[in-house]
Amino acid sequence: MNWGDHGVVRDKLRKRWKDGRLLAGQIDPETSIFPLRIPLKHPTARELTDHFDDARKWIAALQQAADRHDYTLEWKSFRHRLRGANRLPVAAIVESPEVALSILCKQAEAHRFETLAGQTRESFPELLDWLARKPLKALEHAGDWPRLLSILGWVRDHPHPGCYLRQIDLPGVHTKFIETHRGLLSELLDIVLPDSAIEHSVTGVRQFERRYGFRAKPALIRFRLLDRRQHIGGLRDLTIPLEDFRRLDPPARRIFITENDINGLAFPELPDSLVIFGLGYGLDALKDIPWLSGREMHYWGDIDTHGFAMLNRLRGYHPHVRSLLMDEDTLLRHRALWGHEKRPIQRQLPHLTDTEEACYTALRDNRFQENLRLEQEHIGFHWLEARLETLDPTGN
Repeated sequence: MNWGDHGVVRDKLRKRWKDGRLLAGQIDPETSIFPLRIPLKHPTARELTDHFDDARKWIAALQQAADRHDYTLEWKSFRHRLRGANRLPVAAIVESPEVALSILCKQAEAHRFETLAGQTRESFPELLDWLARKPLKALEHAGDWPRLLSILGWVRDHPHPGCYLRQIDLPGVHTKFIETHRGLLSELLDIVLPDSAIEHSVTGVRQFERRYGFRAKPALIRFRLLDRRQHIGGLRDLTIPLEDFRRLDPPARRIFITENDINGLAFPELPDSLVIFGLGYGLDALKDIPWLSGREMHYWGDIDTHGFAMLNRLRGYHPHVRSLLMDEDTLLRHRALWGHEKRPIQRQLPHLTDTEEACYTALRDNRFQENLRLEQEHIGFHWLEARLETLDPTGN
């Protein structure tokens, strides 16, 4: 029979553990869920008639479990037309969190949580509400909690530190530890720091340093000057910090941008040109390069929905950029090299030309093949050379 037994009680308590409510009461007793009443499915009058012996065994087993695990049963009395007066358990009453923790064998975890809650209450009482909302997340990091609190204290005492994470000098704390815990630290720092110590316009764990005023590893731009007559200090293949690139104003009049490193390294030599490569979705780095507005620009990406999304993003910064080898003719001529795009996008891309929009829509709607992708490095090199020959050398 499908009547409520000790397993039902245990499962209900396990849910309260997983949603954090069982531990939250340690932070704020007013939020305690105890005593907790757990309804139990019990025999109907018809089932008592047909399965009376089974019902007696069920009651005995449930009472034994309640006695063994120290919870009580709520009973309901009623009269059966054949069996006379009867009492059936209709709910289990778990009086305290200690009983619940014992049933779940979670006493050790609860003790660890009590310890870290005490540490938090002493150092950062403003975090107690977060702790009550996310006790299991805190418990996952119980072994690291003292170090995490020490980092919070250091950043609170040094707003806008202007140094690298490597320069935080705390016992047991190193750069890799901070980088591994950036997501959690961000949640906590947003609570303990004043608004003036946070750059709210910057979000995401990759922007952790900028959001909290640390110096970040500089973004690097790699490019090749494609004209053998042009060089910078005798060099034609350079990787430099973004800030230096922003001030560079190189001699090349025509700029090519491609995602793939090998494409950039193998890009044919061209007069008065350079190629930027290896940025991928880091195209945002080119957003505020003032001298690009006066150059002819070409973007060569994969022929898939993400490739067109990156073209769309770049054109949002530099409206004059042209696409290179991102057209239906190129796609169809390389049918034997088609691949599969894992997670295509579906959104509108407002900065595409009509021709680009037609190709993007065909890909998005699976008109040629489901989740079709043609990677840029699969396009024949001779195809690239032939297309480059068609470009107007004057840029008009």
